[in-house]
Amino acid sequence: MAGDAELDRLAERLGIETWYHDIWGNRQTIPERTRRDLAQAMGYPADDPAQVAESLRRIDEASWRRITGPVAILDEHGYAAVEVVLPEAAARVEWRIRLEDGREIEGGTAIDAMERLEHRRLDGRSLLRWRLPLPGGLPLGYHGLWLAAGGEEGEASLIVAPRRCLTPEDLAPGRRIWGFGIQLYALRSGTDWGIGDFGTLGAFAGTTAELGADAVGLNPLHALFPDDPGHFSPYSPSNRAFLNVLYLDMGELAAGGRAGELARDPDFLRRLEAARGAEMVDYTAVAALKLPVLEAAFADFQASGSDRDAFDRFRAREGEPLEMQALFDALHEHFYRNEGRWDWHDWPETHRRPDTPEVRAFARQAADRVTFHAWLQFHADRQLGQAAARARDAGMALGFYRDLAVANHPGGAAAWSNPGVVLSGASVGAPPDLFSPQGQNWGLSPLSPVGLLEQAYRPFIEGLRANMRHAGALRIDHAMALRHLYWIPNRPGHEGGAYVRYPERDLMRLIALESRRNRCAVVGEALGTVPEGFPEALRDAGIQSYRVLYFERRRDDAFKRPPEYPEDGLVTVTTHDLPTLRGWWTGHDQDLRRRLGLFVDDEGFARERADRMADRERLFEALRDAGCLPAGAQIPEMLSTEHVAAVHRYLAQTPGRILMVQIEDALGEVEQPNLPGTTTQHPNWQRKLPATLDRLAADPGVRAVADAVREVRPSPRGTAPRPSSTVSRG
Repeated sequence: MAGDAELDRLAERLGIETWYHDIWGNRQTIPERTRRDLAQAMGYPADDPAQVAESLRRIDEASWRRITGPVAILDEHGYAAVEVVLPEAAARVEWRIRLEDGREIEGGTAIDAMERLEHRRLDGRSLLRWRLPLPGGLPLGYHGLWLAAGGEEGEASLIVAPRRCLTPEDLAPGRRIWGFGIQLYALRSGTDWGIGDFGTLGAFAGTTAELGADAVGLNPLHALFPDDPGHFSPYSPSNRAFLNVLYLDMGELAAGGRAGELARDPDFLRRLEAARGAEMVDYTAVAALKLPVLEAAFADFQASGSDRDAFDRFRAREGEPLEMQALFDALHEHFYRNEGRWDWHDWPETHRRPDTPEVRAFARQAADRVTFHAWLQFHADRQLGQAAARARDAGMALGFYRDLAVANHPGGAAAWSNPGVVLSGASVGAPPDLFSPQGQNWGLSPLSPVGLLEQAYRPFIEGLRANMRHAGALRIDHAMALRHLYWIPNRPGHEGGAYVRYPERDLMRLIALESRRNRCAVVGEALGTVPEGFPEALRDAGIQSYRVLYFERRRDDAFKRPPEYPEDGLVTVTTHDLPTLRGWWTGHDQDLRRRLGLFVDDEGFARERADRMADRERLFEALRDAGCLPAGAQIPEMLSTEHVAAVHRYLAQTPGRILMVQIEDALGEVEQPNLPGTTTQHPNWQRKLPATLDRLAADPGVRAVADAVREVRPSPRGTAPRPSSTVSRG
């Protein structure tokens, strides 16, 4: 029992929750083996009592072996203080704050001006923990703190952050914003290279702005694996802090030189037309078209020196994170192409960390390849910025609404370059529920709360900053991870996972700080099992809630009426993981899941189908009640364009600050972008839109939905009588 108590104490110190309530309200106790596995994943062995005791000793002593912790996050306008550990004989602590703008504030504080907290003897020394007051009124931002006392000194990151994010109301006062949500890969322009790109994105923003839209919602644009285009899920990134280079618009890059010659080759043009005309995105074909031309364009760049200064500035600004990303991409290219080793865990031991002599030697020998991958990121960032500028120039109040995936792939650049934070010993997912009786394992690496703190939250900040750049709003996927996240051991035959706590207050303050600095509103996607009090915590932080029509119900399962929606929220009919409106109406998603064997039994399918038929009645009742359909409107077999417009008029009536119209719904599509629970059984993340950009704005469904929403949420800039059909390739 004593051993169990010590294991429980270790779990508590690491944030491993020892029980949770499942979706049915049952208390689930976490098995001992799972707790040991997750402690090990964080770098604290716990296989036996001796290891548990040693891990506890390391944790308990860590904060006593340095004068202060690695980071302190202070509230704007709040009480400013940090905890310090001093020898008992120390009478005074000297301190210096180096502000972000370079100014310094110096001072000293006597012991009797501090609050005593704890006493401990360690290694024969008598130590005291104190609370050291600091000057109030420090500016928002990232500062440095230096401390010295009793012959010892130390440094910490000192972050001053606001309590609340900027909101849509702050960014566009008095406006109830609406826009179209798209999957960027699905856009077609007639001049694309088989996949949507940043140039087409800018043109889409301009076109939909003419319809009155103030935002464009996007799938995650994170960096994937350039040398393996078959790994294309946007929610399984190599690194959330960089961009997917297959989205590069090739127009300007392939305009001249050797790159232009390749792009004009007759065989190349035949392959290009095949990729462009395909119903699905063929990522392998796209990469085979784009990457050789990009390599030729890079060679032209090196020979000419054009844009060299801009590239050098970008590389200096992005610093070590960009160098690590580019180095990883070059290494992945080398080992995957030459030896078939995709996962860096399978590379030689000497190349599994970025700080070995062998990796440094590779970086020197393959300097051109590393520079090439950095150059690709330079152009991706530049083109996304140009697209965002087009949205602003078109008058969009919000512009791009980007998406931050919940985690990184364990075989990617983020995990390789920072294994102390992006862990490989566990995966993230969700516990069993009605839709996934066995639970879900998303195959992604959790961030270590211990590692985040030790690195002053730097990887978390970098991910936020990168995804808020060129955006007016950011969606945080599975926002419950700000409080806790379900971790699953990677051990075969594991007994299930456990929730691991995160420093919620610190993470929300950092989100608020980056929101202010980037002038970016934040939306927290919190669907599924939501911890008690978490929606209120999001609201207090100024993070907008995420409201999906299908799930917004009263206690009797009736759909909530528009006035019942919150003001501080984003509203939408559906998401990428849920059926389109017409797919939902016809039960197409249920039929598909049945064909693929995703129902436990026929009775489960029958129950869901009966519920769906009842929900159709409930939805029409709500539409009639809200005046969006005539009182006598009958239930149709298939939703018409007018019905789809009525549903969006209904959501437009809600107080929610942002309404996102999924472009598939406006076009009347039945297929959804992603079917959870499938991989190769369904063409996830591959389906293109049925119309090219020049036809989208004139599509009757798109026009009807835009007109219906605009009646309720008019644009102050007005709308053009006819949308532009020109696709500019800048």
